[in-house]
Amino acid sequence: MQEMDYREEARNGLKFRELFGKFRDVSVPEMYLEQTRRRVLIMEWIEGEKLSEVRDQYLVEVGVYCSLSQLLEYGFYHADPHPGNLLRTVDGKLAYLDFGMMGEFRQELRDGFIEACLHLVNRDFDALAKDFVTLGLLPPTAQKGEVTKALTGVFENAVNRGVQNISFGDLSGNLGRTMYKFKFQIPSYFSLVIRSLAVLEGIAISFNPKYKVLGSSYPWIARKVLTDSSPKLRSTLQTLLYKDGTFQIDRLESLLTESLRARTEQSLVRNEQDVDSTRYAIKQVLSFTLADQGAFVKDLLLQEIAKGIDALGVATLSSATSAAASRLPFGGGPSPLTSLDDEDATNLRNLYRLLLLLSKVSQKENPSPIPEYNSAIEKEGGSTDELALALYGMTSLPEFLPVLSVIPELPPESQQQLLLLPADLTNRILSRALARTIRRLM
Repeated sequence: MQEMDYREEARNGLKFRELFGKFRDVSVPEMYLEQTRRRVLIMEWIEGEKLSEVRDQYLVEVGVYCSLSQLLEYGFYHADPHPGNLLRTVDGKLAYLDFGMMGEFRQELRDGFIEACLHLVNRDFDALAKDFVTLGLLPPTAQKGEVTKALTGVFENAVNRGVQNISFGDLSGNLGRTMYKFKFQIPSYFSLVIRSLAVLEGIAISFNPKYKVLGSSYPWIARKVLTDSSPKLRSTLQTLLYKDGTFQIDRLESLLTESLRARTEQSLVRNEQDVDSTRYAIKQVLSFTLADQGAFVKDLLLQEIAKGIDALGVATLSSATSAAASRLPFGGGPSPLTSLDDEDATNLRNLYRLLLLLSKVSQKENPSPIPEYNSAIEKEGGSTDELALALYGMTSLPEFLPVLSVIPELPPESQQQLLLLPADLTNRILSRALARTIRRLM
Protein backbone atom coordinates (compact mmCIF):
# COMPACT_ATOMS: atom_id res chain seq x y z
CA MET A 1 0.00 0.00 0.00
CA GLN A 2 2.90 2.36 0.69
CA GLU A 3 4.12 1.86 -2.88
CA MET A 4 0.90 3.45 -4.13
CA ASP A 5 1.95 6.83 -2.70
CA TYR A 6 4.66 8.19 -4.99
CA ARG A 7 5.61 10.86 -2.47
CA GLU A 8 6.90 8.06 -0.23
CA GLU A 9 8.89 6.62 -3.14
CA ALA A 10 10.38 10.03 -3.88
CA ARG A 11 11.50 10.39 -0.26
CA ASN A 12 13.04 6.91 -0.40
CA GLY A 13 14.85 7.85 -3.61
CA LEU A 14 16.22 11.04 -2.08
CA LYS A 15 17.56 9.14 0.94
CA PHE A 16 19.05 6.41 -1.27
CA ARG A 17 20.73 9.01 -3.48
CA GLU A 18 22.13 10.82 -0.44
CA LEU A 19 23.64 7.61 0.98
CA PHE A 20 24.81 5.82 -2.17
CA GLY A 21 24.68 8.26 -5.08
CA LYS A 22 28.30 9.29 -4.53
CA PHE A 23 29.65 5.73 -4.68
CA ARG A 24 32.07 5.14 -7.53
CA ASP A 25 30.24 4.10 -10.73
CA VAL A 26 26.81 4.14 -9.05
CA SER A 27 24.05 6.35 -10.44
CA VAL A 28 20.86 7.22 -8.58
CA PRO A 29 18.28 9.44 -10.35
CA GLU A 30 17.33 12.78 -8.88
CA MET A 31 13.82 13.00 -7.37
CA TYR A 32 11.78 16.17 -7.78
CA LEU A 33 9.76 16.08 -4.58
CA GLU A 34 8.13 19.49 -5.01
CA GLN A 35 6.59 18.43 -8.33
CA THR A 36 5.67 14.92 -7.14
CA ARG A 37 2.14 14.08 -6.03
CA ARG A 38 0.55 10.98 -4.57
CA ARG A 39 -0.20 9.56 -8.03
CA VAL A 40 2.54 11.26 -10.09
CA LEU A 41 6.30 10.77 -9.60
CA ILE A 42 8.68 13.22 -11.26
CA MET A 43 12.28 12.01 -11.46
CA GLU A 44 15.43 12.23 -13.59
CA TRP A 45 15.39 10.20 -16.81
CA ILE A 46 18.06 7.48 -17.01
CA GLU A 47 19.31 6.04 -20.31
CA GLY A 48 20.69 2.51 -20.18
CA GLU A 49 20.33 -1.22 -20.72
CA LYS A 50 19.22 -3.86 -18.26
CA LEU A 51 22.20 -5.17 -16.33
CA SER A 52 21.01 -8.71 -17.05
CA GLU A 53 21.35 -8.08 -20.80
CA VAL A 54 24.98 -6.92 -20.77
CA ARG A 55 28.02 -8.97 -19.84
CA ASP A 56 29.53 -6.65 -17.28
CA GLN A 57 30.93 -8.46 -14.22
CA TYR A 58 32.57 -5.26 -13.03
CA LEU A 59 29.15 -3.66 -12.49
CA VAL A 60 28.00 -6.82 -10.70
CA GLU A 61 30.95 -6.32 -8.32
CA VAL A 62 29.89 -2.69 -7.90
CA GLY A 63 26.38 -3.93 -7.13
CA VAL A 64 27.64 -6.43 -4.55
CA TYR A 65 29.72 -3.75 -2.82
CA CYS A 66 26.83 -1.30 -2.88
CA SER A 67 24.37 -3.95 -1.64
CA LEU A 68 26.64 -4.92 1.26
CA SER A 69 27.00 -1.26 2.18
CA GLN A 70 23.22 -0.90 2.08
CA LEU A 71 22.57 -4.01 4.16
CA LEU A 72 25.37 -4.06 6.70
CA GLU A 73 26.72 -0.51 6.88
CA TYR A 74 23.67 1.73 6.66
CA GLY A 75 20.78 -0.68 7.18
CA PHE A 76 18.70 0.96 4.42
CA TYR A 77 18.48 -1.15 1.29
CA HIS A 78 16.75 -1.51 -2.07
CA ALA A 79 14.28 -4.34 -1.47
CA ASP A 80 13.22 -4.90 -5.09
CA PRO A 81 16.45 -5.23 -7.11
CA HIS A 82 15.06 -7.33 -9.98
CA PRO A 83 16.89 -7.08 -13.32
CA GLY A 84 14.53 -4.38 -14.62
CA ASN A 85 15.54 -2.06 -11.79
CA LEU A 86 19.28 -2.34 -12.41
CA LEU A 87 20.62 -0.61 -15.52
CA ARG A 88 23.99 -0.14 -17.15
CA THR A 89 24.00 3.51 -18.13
CA VAL A 90 25.45 4.83 -21.38
CA ASP A 91 28.52 6.06 -19.45
CA GLY A 92 29.07 2.62 -17.86
CA LYS A 93 27.62 3.12 -14.39
CA LEU A 94 25.20 0.98 -12.37
CA ALA A 95 21.86 2.76 -12.05
CA TYR A 96 19.20 1.88 -9.46
CA LEU A 97 15.54 2.49 -10.23
CA ASP A 98 12.21 2.05 -8.40
CA PHE A 99 12.37 2.98 -4.73
CA GLY A 100 8.82 2.02 -3.84
CA MET A 101 9.88 -0.96 -1.71
CA MET A 102 12.81 -0.33 0.63
CA GLY A 103 13.95 -2.31 3.66
CA GLU A 104 15.48 -1.34 6.98
CA PHE A 105 17.97 -3.62 8.72
CA ARG A 106 18.30 -2.93 12.44
CA GLN A 107 21.78 -2.87 13.97
CA GLU A 108 21.30 -6.05 16.01
CA LEU A 109 20.16 -7.88 12.87
CA ARG A 110 23.12 -6.55 10.89
CA ASP A 111 25.52 -7.81 13.53
CA GLY A 112 23.64 -11.12 13.68
CA PHE A 113 23.90 -11.56 9.90
CA ILE A 114 27.66 -10.91 10.00
CA GLU A 115 28.06 -13.33 12.90
CA ALA A 116 26.08 -16.00 11.04
CA CYS A 117 28.35 -15.68 7.98
CA LEU A 118 31.46 -15.93 10.18
CA HIS A 119 30.18 -18.97 12.04
CA LEU A 120 29.09 -20.65 8.80
CA VAL A 121 32.47 -20.23 7.11
CA ASN A 122 34.32 -21.35 10.27
CA ARG A 123 32.03 -24.39 10.68
CA ASP A 124 30.81 -23.31 14.12
CA PHE A 125 27.33 -24.75 13.66
CA ASP A 126 26.47 -24.57 17.36
CA ALA A 127 26.97 -20.79 17.28
CA LEU A 128 25.14 -20.66 13.93
CA ALA A 129 22.07 -22.20 15.57
CA LYS A 130 22.11 -19.36 18.12
CA ASP A 131 22.50 -16.84 15.30
CA PHE A 132 19.34 -18.22 13.70
CA VAL A 133 17.48 -17.41 16.91
CA THR A 134 18.94 -13.87 16.93
CA LEU A 135 17.88 -13.36 13.31
CA GLY A 136 14.35 -14.55 14.06
CA LEU A 137 14.61 -17.68 11.92
CA LEU A 138 14.09 -19.98 14.91
CA PRO A 139 12.09 -19.50 18.11
CA PRO A 140 14.09 -19.28 21.37
CA THR A 141 12.48 -22.58 22.45
CA ALA A 142 14.12 -24.56 19.62
CA GLN A 143 16.24 -27.54 20.67
CA LYS A 144 19.73 -26.20 19.98
CA GLY A 145 21.42 -29.62 19.89
CA GLU A 146 19.07 -30.99 17.25
CA VAL A 147 19.26 -27.76 15.24
CA THR A 148 23.07 -27.84 15.32
CA LYS A 149 23.09 -31.41 14.04
CA ALA A 150 20.67 -30.52 11.25
CA LEU A 151 22.60 -27.42 10.22
CA THR A 152 25.82 -29.42 10.13
CA GLY A 153 24.21 -31.85 7.70
CA VAL A 154 22.80 -29.01 5.60
CA PHE A 155 25.85 -26.79 5.31
CA GLU A 156 28.98 -28.86 5.94
CA ASN A 157 29.43 -30.15 2.40
CA ALA A 158 28.91 -26.66 0.95
CA VAL A 159 31.41 -25.08 3.36
CA ASN A 160 34.00 -27.79 2.70
CA ARG A 161 34.19 -26.61 -0.90
CA GLY A 162 35.60 -23.28 0.32
CA VAL A 163 34.00 -19.90 0.87
CA GLN A 164 34.64 -18.81 -2.72
CA ASN A 165 32.56 -21.75 -3.99
CA ILE A 166 29.46 -21.30 -1.81
CA SER A 167 26.36 -19.99 -3.57
CA PHE A 168 23.31 -18.48 -1.92
CA GLY A 169 21.19 -20.70 -4.10
CA ASP A 170 22.78 -23.85 -2.71
CA LEU A 171 22.44 -22.67 0.88
CA SER A 172 18.83 -21.62 0.47
CA GLY A 173 17.89 -24.82 -1.33
CA ASN A 174 19.57 -27.09 1.21
CA LEU A 175 18.04 -25.22 4.11
CA GLY A 176 14.60 -25.36 2.52
CA ARG A 177 14.67 -29.16 2.54
CA THR A 178 15.17 -29.33 6.30
CA MET A 179 13.39 -26.25 7.66
CA TYR A 180 10.07 -28.09 7.94
CA LYS A 181 11.56 -30.38 10.59
CA PHE A 182 11.76 -27.41 12.93
CA LYS A 183 9.60 -24.38 13.56
CA PHE A 184 11.48 -22.25 11.06
CA GLN A 185 10.04 -18.87 10.23
CA ILE A 186 11.17 -16.53 7.48
CA PRO A 187 10.97 -12.87 8.56
CA SER A 188 10.07 -10.51 5.75
CA TYR A 189 13.37 -8.66 6.04
CA PHE A 190 15.33 -11.91 5.62
CA SER A 191 13.68 -12.92 2.37
CA LEU A 192 14.31 -9.42 0.98
CA VAL A 193 17.98 -9.46 2.06
CA ILE A 194 18.64 -12.86 0.47
CA ARG A 195 16.75 -11.84 -2.64
CA SER A 196 18.80 -8.66 -3.09
CA LEU A 197 22.02 -10.72 -3.12
CA ALA A 198 20.60 -13.69 -5.03
CA VAL A 199 19.47 -11.43 -7.88
CA LEU A 200 23.03 -10.17 -8.36
CA GLU A 201 24.36 -13.73 -8.29
CA GLY A 202 21.73 -14.77 -10.85
CA ILE A 203 22.73 -11.95 -13.20
CA ALA A 204 26.43 -12.79 -12.85
CA ILE A 205 26.14 -16.54 -13.43
CA SER A 206 24.26 -15.93 -16.67
CA PHE A 207 27.64 -15.08 -18.22
CA ASN A 208 30.02 -16.48 -15.58
CA PRO A 209 28.69 -19.80 -14.23
CA LYS A 210 31.45 -19.97 -11.59
CA TYR A 211 30.56 -16.65 -9.96
CA LYS A 212 29.49 -16.85 -6.30
CA VAL A 213 28.22 -13.74 -4.58
CA LEU A 214 29.19 -15.07 -1.14
CA GLY A 215 32.77 -15.42 -2.39
CA SER A 216 32.68 -11.70 -3.19
CA SER A 217 30.82 -10.83 0.02
CA TYR A 218 32.87 -12.67 2.62
CA PRO A 219 36.06 -10.57 2.20
CA TRP A 220 33.91 -7.48 2.88
CA ILE A 221 32.44 -9.20 5.95
CA ALA A 222 35.93 -10.24 7.15
CA ARG A 223 37.17 -6.66 6.90
CA LYS A 224 34.04 -5.41 8.62
CA VAL A 225 34.44 -7.69 11.63
CA LEU A 226 38.16 -6.85 11.92
CA THR A 227 37.60 -3.09 11.84
CA ASP A 228 34.15 -2.47 13.34
CA SER A 229 34.04 -0.85 16.78
CA SER A 230 30.72 -2.48 17.71
CA PRO A 231 31.11 -4.15 21.13
CA LYS A 232 29.07 -7.12 19.91
CA LEU A 233 31.28 -7.74 16.86
CA ARG A 234 34.42 -7.26 18.96
CA SER A 235 33.11 -9.89 21.37
CA THR A 236 32.31 -12.18 18.43
CA LEU A 237 35.83 -11.77 17.06
CA GLN A 238 37.34 -12.50 20.48
CA THR A 239 35.22 -15.65 20.85
CA LEU A 240 36.04 -16.77 17.31
CA LEU A 241 39.79 -16.39 17.78
CA TYR A 242 40.02 -17.94 21.25
CA LYS A 243 38.58 -21.41 21.70
CA ASP A 244 38.80 -22.68 25.29
CA GLY A 245 41.40 -19.98 25.91
CA THR A 246 43.64 -21.12 23.03
CA PHE A 247 44.48 -18.69 20.24
CA GLN A 248 43.16 -19.95 16.89
CA ILE A 249 45.76 -18.55 14.54
CA ASP A 250 44.24 -20.35 11.54
CA ARG A 251 41.10 -18.27 11.90
CA LEU A 252 42.98 -14.98 12.21
CA GLU A 253 45.08 -15.87 9.18
CA SER A 254 41.93 -16.66 7.22
CA LEU A 255 40.22 -13.41 8.24
CA LEU A 256 43.24 -11.26 7.39
CA THR A 257 43.79 -13.03 4.08
CA GLU A 258 40.14 -12.68 3.09
CA SER A 259 39.99 -9.04 4.23
CA LEU A 260 42.83 -8.23 1.84
CA ARG A 261 40.62 -9.46 -1.02
CA ALA A 262 37.84 -7.07 -0.04
CA ARG A 263 36.80 -4.69 -2.79
CA THR A 264 36.54 -1.19 -1.37
CA GLU A 265 35.17 1.85 -3.13
CA GLN A 266 38.73 2.98 -3.82
CA SER A 267 39.70 -0.38 -5.36
CA LEU A 268 36.63 -0.62 -7.58
CA VAL A 269 38.09 0.69 -10.81
CA ARG A 270 37.08 -0.63 -14.23
CA ASN A 271 39.82 -2.58 -16.00
CA GLU A 272 41.93 -2.43 -12.87
CA GLN A 273 44.92 -4.74 -12.99
CA ASP A 274 44.81 -6.93 -9.90
CA VAL A 275 47.95 -6.47 -7.84
CA ASP A 276 48.98 -9.86 -6.56
CA SER A 277 52.41 -9.17 -5.17
CA THR A 278 53.86 -9.93 -1.77
CA ARG A 279 54.93 -6.30 -1.40
CA TYR A 280 51.43 -4.96 -1.96
CA ALA A 281 49.92 -7.48 0.49
CA ILE A 282 52.47 -6.62 3.19
CA LYS A 283 51.75 -2.93 2.77
CA GLN A 284 48.04 -3.58 3.15
CA VAL A 285 48.52 -5.68 6.30
CA LEU A 286 50.78 -3.07 7.93
CA SER A 287 48.56 -0.14 6.94
CA PHE A 288 45.51 -1.92 8.31
CA THR A 289 47.02 -2.97 11.65
CA LEU A 290 48.62 0.43 12.28
CA ALA A 291 45.48 2.43 11.51
CA ASP A 292 42.86 3.33 14.12
CA GLN A 293 40.47 0.78 12.59
CA GLY A 294 42.97 -2.01 13.16
CA ALA A 295 43.75 -1.10 16.80
CA PHE A 296 41.87 -4.11 18.18
CA VAL A 297 43.69 -6.54 15.89
CA LYS A 298 47.03 -4.81 16.55
CA ASP A 299 46.53 -5.25 20.31
CA LEU A 300 45.67 -8.90 19.79
CA LEU A 301 48.76 -9.48 17.62
CA LEU A 302 51.07 -7.77 20.12
CA GLN A 303 49.61 -9.90 22.90
CA GLU A 304 50.27 -13.14 21.02
CA ILE A 305 53.75 -12.06 19.87
CA ALA A 306 54.64 -11.22 23.48
CA LYS A 307 53.50 -14.70 24.55
CA GLY A 308 55.64 -16.26 21.85
CA ILE A 309 58.77 -14.24 22.66
CA ASP A 310 58.31 -15.04 26.35
CA ALA A 311 58.12 -18.75 25.53
CA LEU A 312 61.10 -18.40 23.21
CA GLY A 313 63.08 -16.86 26.07
CA VAL A 314 62.25 -19.78 28.33
CA ALA A 315 63.21 -22.28 25.63
CA THR A 316 66.46 -20.43 24.87
CA LEU A 317 67.42 -20.34 28.55
CA SER A 318 66.65 -24.03 28.88
CA SER A 319 68.73 -24.78 25.79
CA ALA A 320 71.69 -22.77 27.11
CA THR A 321 71.44 -24.54 30.49
CA SER A 322 71.33 -27.91 28.73
CA ALA A 323 74.39 -27.09 26.64
CA ALA A 324 76.36 -26.02 29.72
CA ALA A 325 75.33 -29.10 31.67
CA SER A 326 76.35 -31.43 28.85
CA ARG A 327 79.98 -30.26 29.21
CA LEU A 328 80.12 -31.34 32.83
CA PRO A 329 81.50 -34.81 33.66
CA PHE A 330 78.19 -35.81 35.18
CA GLY A 331 76.13 -34.10 32.46
CA GLY A 332 73.64 -35.88 30.29
CA GLY A 333 70.11 -37.13 30.69
CA PRO A 334 66.97 -35.61 29.24
CA SER A 335 67.10 -32.13 27.77
CA PRO A 336 65.75 -29.30 29.93
CA LEU A 337 63.70 -28.32 26.89
CA THR A 338 61.23 -30.96 27.92
CA SER A 339 60.29 -28.58 30.76
CA LEU A 340 58.37 -26.49 28.24
CA ASP A 341 54.67 -26.98 28.86
CA ASP A 342 52.00 -27.29 26.16
CA GLU A 343 51.08 -23.62 26.43
CA ASP A 344 54.65 -22.49 25.75
CA ALA A 345 54.98 -24.92 22.85
CA THR A 346 51.75 -23.56 21.36
CA ASN A 347 52.91 -19.98 21.87
CA LEU A 348 56.17 -20.77 20.07
CA ARG A 349 54.32 -22.29 17.15
CA ASN A 350 51.97 -19.30 17.01
CA LEU A 351 54.91 -16.89 17.11
CA TYR A 352 56.45 -18.51 14.07
CA ARG A 353 53.19 -18.53 12.14
CA LEU A 354 52.49 -14.91 13.09
CA LEU A 355 55.90 -13.93 11.75
CA LEU A 356 55.09 -15.71 8.51
CA LEU A 357 51.68 -14.08 8.38
CA LEU A 358 53.07 -10.59 8.93
CA SER A 359 55.69 -11.18 6.24
CA LYS A 360 53.00 -12.63 3.97
CA VAL A 361 54.89 -15.90 3.45
CA SER A 362 52.24 -18.52 2.77
CA GLN A 363 52.12 -21.65 4.88
CA LYS A 364 50.97 -23.54 1.79
CA GLU A 365 54.11 -22.59 -0.06
CA ASN A 366 56.37 -23.48 2.86
CA PRO A 367 54.51 -25.92 5.13
CA SER A 368 57.45 -27.68 6.78
CA PRO A 369 60.61 -25.56 6.83
CA ILE A 370 62.24 -28.08 9.21
CA PRO A 371 62.41 -31.71 8.03
CA GLU A 372 60.27 -34.18 9.92
CA TYR A 373 58.71 -31.31 11.87
CA ASN A 374 55.29 -32.83 12.41
CA SER A 375 56.51 -36.32 13.25
CA ALA A 376 59.14 -34.97 15.63
CA ILE A 377 56.54 -33.06 17.59
CA GLU A 378 54.40 -36.15 17.95
CA LYS A 379 57.30 -38.37 19.04
CA GLU A 380 59.17 -36.07 21.41
CA GLY A 381 56.58 -33.63 22.63
CA GLY A 382 57.74 -31.02 20.16
CA SER A 383 59.86 -28.93 22.60
CA THR A 384 63.20 -29.09 20.76
CA ASP A 385 61.61 -28.75 17.37
CA GLU A 386 59.37 -25.90 18.50
CA LEU A 387 62.48 -23.99 19.56
CA ALA A 388 64.21 -24.79 16.27
CA LEU A 389 61.12 -23.77 14.34
CA ALA A 390 60.80 -20.45 16.12
CA LEU A 391 64.53 -19.74 15.84
CA TYR A 392 64.34 -20.57 12.16
CA GLY A 393 61.58 -18.04 11.72
CA MET A 394 63.44 -15.40 13.73
CA THR A 395 66.71 -15.85 11.82
CA SER A 396 65.34 -16.24 8.28
CA LEU A 397 65.98 -12.57 7.53
CA PRO A 398 65.42 -12.75 3.74
CA GLU A 399 61.79 -13.71 4.34
CA PHE A 400 61.22 -10.60 6.45
CA LEU A 401 63.12 -8.08 4.34
CA PRO A 402 59.92 -7.22 2.38
CA VAL A 403 58.36 -6.05 5.66
CA LEU A 404 61.21 -3.64 6.30
CA SER A 405 61.33 -2.37 2.72
CA VAL A 406 57.73 -1.12 2.66
CA ILE A 407 57.99 0.92 5.87
CA PRO A 408 59.11 4.12 4.06
CA GLU A 409 56.04 3.83 1.81
CA LEU A 410 53.58 3.82 4.72
CA PRO A 411 51.64 6.99 5.60
CA PRO A 412 53.40 9.24 8.18
CA GLU A 413 50.83 8.43 10.87
CA SER A 414 51.41 4.68 10.34
CA GLN A 415 55.16 5.16 10.62
CA GLN A 416 54.65 7.03 13.90
CA GLN A 417 52.52 4.18 15.24
CA LEU A 418 55.22 1.73 14.17
CA LEU A 419 57.81 3.57 16.28
CA LEU A 420 55.63 3.05 19.37
CA LEU A 421 55.38 -0.72 18.95
CA PRO A 422 58.78 -1.77 20.40
CA ALA A 423 58.10 -0.06 23.73
CA ASP A 424 54.58 -1.50 23.91
CA LEU A 425 55.83 -4.99 23.07
CA THR A 426 58.69 -4.74 25.60
CA ASN A 427 56.26 -3.81 28.38
CA ARG A 428 54.07 -6.79 27.55
CA ILE A 429 57.04 -9.19 27.55
CA LEU A 430 58.35 -7.83 30.86
CA SER A 431 54.91 -8.17 32.42
CA ARG A 432 54.70 -11.82 31.36
CA ALA A 433 58.25 -12.54 32.56
CA LEU A 434 57.52 -10.91 35.93
CA ALA A 435 54.27 -12.86 36.32
CA ARG A 436 56.08 -16.11 35.44
CA THR A 437 58.80 -15.38 38.02
CA ILE A 438 56.25 -14.64 40.73
CA ARG A 439 54.39 -17.87 39.97
CA ARG A 440 57.59 -19.90 40.32
CA LEU A 441 58.53 -18.18 43.58
CA MET A 442 55.09 -18.84 45.01
